Amino acid sequence: MGLNNENGETLMSDFLRKSGGVAIIDGGFATELERHGADLNDPLWSAKCLLTSTDLVRQVHLDYLEAGADIIMTASYQATIQGFEAKGFSKEESEAMLQKSVDIACEARNVYHERCCNSEMNFTSDGKILKNRPILVAASVGSYGAYLADGSEYSGDYGDAMDLEFLKSFHRRRVQVLAESGADLIAFETVPNKIEAQAYAELLEEGIKIPAWFSFNSKDGVNVVSGDSLTECAKIADSCKKVIAVGINCTPPRFISCLIKSIKKVTAKPILIYPNSGETYDAELKQWVQNTGVPDEDFVSYVNNWCEIGASLVGGCCRTTPNTIKAICRTLPSKSSSMA
Repeated sequence: MGLNNENGETLMSDFLRKSGGVAIIDGGFATELERHGADLNDPLWSAKCLLTSTDLVRQVHLDYLEAGADIIMTASYQATIQGFEAKGFSKEESEAMLQKSVDIACEARNVYHERCCNSEMNFTSDGKILKNRPILVAASVGSYGAYLADGSEYSGDYGDAMDLEFLKSFHRRRVQVLAESGADLIAFETVPNKIEAQAYAELLEEGIKIPAWFSFNSKDGVNVVSGDSLTECAKIADSCKKVIAVGINCTPPRFISCLIKSIKKVTAKPILIYPNSGETYDAELKQWVQNTGVPDEDFVSYVNNWCEIGASLVGGCCRTTPNTIKAICRTLPSKSSSMA
């Protein structure tokens, strides 16, 4: 199922209807790669695996599909042309890596659909979900702060000299490549400030043919991480016709309910929510602080409330796993009944 035409909002509503009213986004990608042994201590982070471990990337996509995810996001969050060039790759090779991230996700979707067609049951004996259903591939775009690899996507502080045209220039070719890659939509993730949201919105109006979502992050349940007003940021997303969903990611679960209510005040577009596990990230050590998050059962206990107050796409971000996604699938009435 593609969303790549001018009527993205209608197609998203149709996708949500076919998904039972709520669609499930996949969970933490980089931290899942690490759990399988990948060393991501690199400025490219998860995108490093596009160079070294494509089979593992494909497998993690499959793990999330078999856990019940309706939307999988590519391993391109920290994949930038500038980042690859810093590693010695040419511009053409760098663009090919972006394309590769989408190709691998689409391959995983195809493999999953083949497994579904060859299965007589919706569930396997080990709990895997093999139900043929619409699945979207979202091309992940991280912020300028993610490229810097210094934790500034969690602060939104790019310095006083930062301007709109610089950010548009930084992201432009990457967005163009991903828009032409075969992905169903672009996921602008962990957007930390208003100026970057504005840059994305203006880029989408430059002839981009597929829709997008904007997902902000917050550390106080009121504003985005830079201190900019969440409602002001959501208004930018609402005003862009190419944006078909607005929401929050990589934010502790305890803040999500208030953030949904704030977003609802300024947009009627679908709201998407994929928090982290609640753990704290140490930007200096470049690692997550152990035992500061919530277990899957506590994470999932929030989900039905989020949907009741307005979320229609839910999943997980850093430190969540396929088990988290499977638990979300089981707790949502529309999902648990359709998977039976």
